[in-house]
Amino acid sequence: MRMANQLLKPLLSILTIFVTMAIAPCSHGLNQPSSLVTTSTILKYHRGPLMTGPSSINVYVIWYGAFSHTHTATISDFFASFDPSKYPASRQQPTVGGWWKTAGSYRDNTGKPVSGTVRLAKQVGDVKYSLGKNIKRVDIVKLIENKIIHKVFPFDPKGIYLVLTARDVTVERFCMGSCGFHDSVLVSSRRTVIYAHVGDPQTQCPGLCAWPYAVPAYGPPGPALVAPNGVGIDGMVMNIATILAGAATNPLKTGYFQGDVLAPLEAVTACPGIFGSGAYPGYPGKLMVNKRSKVSYNVYGVSSRMFLLPAMWDPLSLTCKAVA
Repeated sequence: MRMANQLLKPLLSILTIFVTMAIAPCSHGLNQPSSLVTTSTILKYHRGPLMTGPSSINVYVIWYGAFSHTHTATISDFFASFDPSKYPASRQQPTVGGWWKTAGSYRDNTGKPVSGTVRLAKQVGDVKYSLGKNIKRVDIVKLIENKIIHKVFPFDPKGIYLVLTARDVTVERFCMGSCGFHDSVLVSSRRTVIYAHVGDPQTQCPGLCAWPYAVPAYGPPGPALVAPNGVGIDGMVMNIATILAGAATNPLKTGYFQGDVLAPLEAVTACPGIFGSGAYPGYPGKLMVNKRSKVSYNVYGVSSRMFLLPAMWDPLSLTCKAVA
């Protein structure tokens, strides 16, 4: 019995970690999410550069693999939704642009805030799977370097080069504790760019990377919420939002984070499983629900889009802010 208990303890510890990352959804409220969620997490500023304004953060997207028009249109609309001018006072609130305002609370050592907006600067496709369907993280770098060297994309030190992979593409470490990542690379002498990857979790790991729109891979089972744009697409949107916030506030791994520099808690990953007020393990918080379609969401975007975006740690209140 003692040996059995010894073997069980590490298993329970691992399960606890995964339950925290991909907690099972319970019922959800009908109220608009707002306010703050208490947390003991404090992100320390390590004095490094941030992606500050006044210019926007330019995103350069490589669509690697076969994506549907719904994928590309929805995610393009998500990027367009960062522009505050898209939301006159008469528009429904809250918005994607409002969610990003929390990022503006992050300031560098000169007092400059993170850029107030994000824009999709250019996008290209790779429908021929030029590097195959089973790629390494180093291949992500190769794709981006190739586009910059051949001037498909400009060299932009204020940009984020984002590779989005289709559901039939396997990427190293994707779905193995990672739903996406960001990093930096020298594309030539003293020319550093920020790059990132997010994959479509629809078939590979929806319970890990598309919760609460999928039954969790770990933890107690519960009903999945109805996704406004599709499980894989909305999973990608949530993870793109996570990566954008992390890259903007910790681009060179010397910005805002807590813990190990190789596995840091960043602006959004410091607030796991929180999407609305009143969130707790197994419950994403109070969300808005469309009465007709029953989809759950917490922000509006352009073209009447509805999105679900994760909470972001607020350096002013030292809490996880569900929406601005």
